[in-house]
Parts: sequence; C-alpha cells; structure tokens
Amino acid sequence: MDGMAEEATTPILAVEGPVATIRLNRPKVHNRIEPDDLLALSEQLARVERDRAIRVLVLTGTGKSFSSGYHLGDLAARPGAEVTARAEGPSFEGVCTQLENLRVPAIARLNGGVYGGATDLALCCDFRIGVETAELRMPAAALGIHYYPSGILRYASRLGHNAAKKLFLTAETIKAPEMLAIGYLTEMVPAAELDARVAALAQRLAANAPLAVEGVKRSLNEIARSAFDAAAALERANQSQRSEDLKEGLAAFREKRPPRFMGR
Repeated sequence: MDGMAEEATTPILAVEGPVATIRLNRPKVHNRIEPDDLLALSEQLARVERDRAIRVLVLTGTGKSFSSGYHLGDLAARPGAEVTARAEGPSFEGVCTQLENLRVPAIARLNGGVYGGATDLALCCDFRIGVETAELRMPAAALGIHYYPSGILRYASRLGHNAAKKLFLTAETIKAPEMLAIGYLTEMVPAAELDARVAALAQRLAANAPLAVEGVKRSLNEIARSAFDAAAALERANQSQRSEDLKEGLAAFREKRPPRFMGR
C-alpha cells in the first residue's frame, strides 16, 4: 500500500468487501492536502456514508508519510481557507467533522509522520495504528495560527488538556512511543506488521453488528464533546433491541457460529 504512485493525484478510494480505503496520494510533498483534495475527500466520505455494504473505513497515505497537513500556501493566500467553506469546495474543518461523524468506524493507518492539520484528520478516526518510526508535530503556534475550534476540542477531549497544551503551545515534534503514551496512537507496530494489524482490526469491526456499532460510536463521540443526547442514545438502544441483527446475534451465540449481520 505504501508504494509510490507514478504521479500525484487527489485521494484514491478503493473498496474491497466491507472495507473502504482512502489513500492520500501526493508522496513527493508528503501527501500535503490541497484544496482539490478536500472536495475529493468529502465526496468519498459521502459515498462511504451512503453505501450500507461498507462497514469500515481505512485512511492512509502513499509513501513514507501519512500527511504533512494542509497546504500552507493556500492558507496564506486565503486566510479563511482552512475554516471557511468556499463555493468551490468544502473547508478543511468541514471535512474533518464529516470524517468524525462518519457512520462506520474509521482506522487511520499511520505509515509515517503526521503533521499539522493531518494530525486532526487522523484524530477524527476512531483508531490510529502507527509504525514505530511515526512522529507528530502540530506547528500552529510556530506559524501564528490559532487552530479552528473543533480541532482544539478534539485534541483536548481525546488526549487531555496537558497533552493538548504541550502539542499546541510548544509546537514540538513527538515520536511514536510518546504518541502511544498520550493516547494518540491506539497501537504502535513494526512497519512490517502494519498492514496485517490494520486488516485484522478492520475485519473485526466489520464482523460486528452495524447498527450497534454505528449507534455506540455516535454516543461515544457525543460524550467526548460533552454533548451527550441521552434521549437519542436511548432510542438507538431501543432500535437495536428491535433489530434483526439482535435476533441473529443471539441465534449465532446459541448455535456457536459466527453471526451474519445484515444491518437491519
């Protein structure tokens, strides 16, 4: 998956069974995210959202880096580009929110360094599996940027205030072991094991009941944002108890066989 493409392109979407993979594909600039990439990402995420056969998303990059973040030249030319939606395409913040709220669980396959806005893009995923040589830097303060609100909220709610302050206020680079220690990485693995571990987690997630996974993910995200809707969570719980998936799960348990969930 890390092989160099012949030329840079907008992100590439591939679907294999229940697993969709979006691969950032500008390896010569460490998969820097361009304005055109935002539109492609938004359309690809919308396709994943619509396709009920897709049960997991993997987000990764081509080459040695996951991503160097949003194109700073575009940000300099249009100071509102990172947070303000434009007629010609979505904002970076909007794409991050779309990814965080995606129906299916998402895995960030961190094949290398993750920098700037890409650190938030990966944080929008539900799991982050990174190689032992991965590193992270949030350079906003060193560039004079006050980060957009939802990104700061994700950092603080996912990683805690101490880690968020260190990363934002110092703009220091941290290495994979520290990324794991602060909870940025779900798992740290040798590069040779990255694909196998991501595939195993994707298949495990895809095997679970889609309605239950979708509902619990939404509730947990609400809790992380201190916006838990107890009534909506109760309705999701009631819906799961009325579902065919629950009947199938209980039958499979009794019969000692793998369940065949249909997402209804």
